[in-house]
Amino acid sequence: MFDFNTLRRDWLANPRADILAGIVVALALIPEAIGFSIIAGVDPRVGLYASVAIAIVISFTGGRTGMISAATAAVAVLVVPLVRDHGVEYLFAATILMGIIQIIAGLLRLDLLMQFVSRSVITGFVNALAILIFMAQLPQLIGMGWETYAMVLAGLAIIYGFPRLTKAVPSPLVAILLLSAISIALVLPVNTVGDMGKLPQGLPSFVWPDVPLTLETLGIILPYALTMAAVGLLESMLTAQIVDDMTETDSNKRRECQGQGIANMASALVGGMGGCAMIGQSVINITSGGRGRLSTFVSGAFLLFLLAVLGPYVGQVPMPALVAVMIMVSIGTFSWNSIPNLRRHPWTSSAVMLTTVVVVVATHDLAQGVLAGVLLSGIFFAGKVQRMFAVQRNASADGQAVTYTVSGQIFFASVDRFARAFEAEEAAQKVLIDMTAAHFWDISAVAALDKVVARLRRGGSEVDTIGYNRASADIIDRFALHDKTGFEIGAVPH
Repeated sequence: MFDFNTLRRDWLANPRADILAGIVVALALIPEAIGFSIIAGVDPRVGLYASVAIAIVISFTGGRTGMISAATAAVAVLVVPLVRDHGVEYLFAATILMGIIQIIAGLLRLDLLMQFVSRSVITGFVNALAILIFMAQLPQLIGMGWETYAMVLAGLAIIYGFPRLTKAVPSPLVAILLLSAISIALVLPVNTVGDMGKLPQGLPSFVWPDVPLTLETLGIILPYALTMAAVGLLESMLTAQIVDDMTETDSNKRRECQGQGIANMASALVGGMGGCAMIGQSVINITSGGRGRLSTFVSGAFLLFLLAVLGPYVGQVPMPALVAVMIMVSIGTFSWNSIPNLRRHPWTSSAVMLTTVVVVVATHDLAQGVLAGVLLSGIFFAGKVQRMFAVQRNASADGQAVTYTVSGQIFFASVDRFARAFEAEEAAQKVLIDMTAAHFWDISAVAALDKVVARLRRGGSEVDTIGYNRASADIIDRFALHDKTGFEIGAVPH
């Protein structure tokens, strides 16, 4: 059903700022899309058409307004063997399957897995990405003439200084236009966008992958499609969370999953590669004033206009101007507070953040870094909860009756300590285990209780357990072998 309020909020809340921000993003997308095409081993038009299609489609289907999606390095590096061994047509087929998988992931609510990504991992992801963005500019800086360095410094001066005069026009756009005019007028010996690769001419056309529809084809493309879908969703969900934080607004992550899938399918059908959300371009968009879906749409539509109509002029845009913009993005993306927080935050949080940064920068693989951070977070969390556990023993005057008061969390990481707490008990005729302050989480905890009760009874002790909460009683009644709770609200001995 048409909702004018939603249309106004998502598309028409600030059209001037969204349009100008989208233009800046479109210009910044060109060299990156060409670079990602080179990484994947395909023609530059594959990356450029992908960026056009994904940006335009995701502006309608995505769940995070103001976020930019296009062809990305994270996906490009995954398809190198596929393109090399089977050709670009198989890349298109794998991208369609990637989109289908992402739509299914959205239907299955796999976006909820983001709940297991800690703030330390997100901070590490952001810092690593900022470092990678800066490192990606080094080939345009190393071994160049003084003109390049002068233009980069001038670009940064404009980007940070122009807002002091006015914020009516995004300063990165002013920097690109002004430095382009100077470079062309003075014929400066600097690299240009055209040096990155040949820009396509004309509009993209509908393309159906020229591959046999067989199980053999499915066997070839499925592993790549699964990996592309997973990496694309991971980067998109993390980027959406970062944009949420930057704008202090929420987003529909489930819709974003499905929107990414639809956008990738559209990309493949116009001869494009797969892609996902881009933190760098999203930061450019947000810092340039873009907030709505219109900014994302304009980034794709204006990129198409540039390629179809202004290709020769776009090829003359100096790379130092775009390098200056990306350095600004790198500086703005990095979480500078995380440096002093290394001392203020718990050492475990700092270790997770640094591990994520090191793995991402070392492998250039965002997925591996995030996975390492999540796993380390899980290990630290399990260790912390495992220590939140105690067993207190109180014996009667004659030593024939003993009460054990258990408190804390009983799960796979604490079951050894739980079992050891009862090992020395041999003489008592009656043993009472009070679980009022304890919680049983898994079958490992139930198995440990089984062993304790069975061993004490074999030793001749009469064993009773009391005080289970409802959740603990449920799991014990389902899985215990020796001891059922007969649960009622309150302490129930048996």
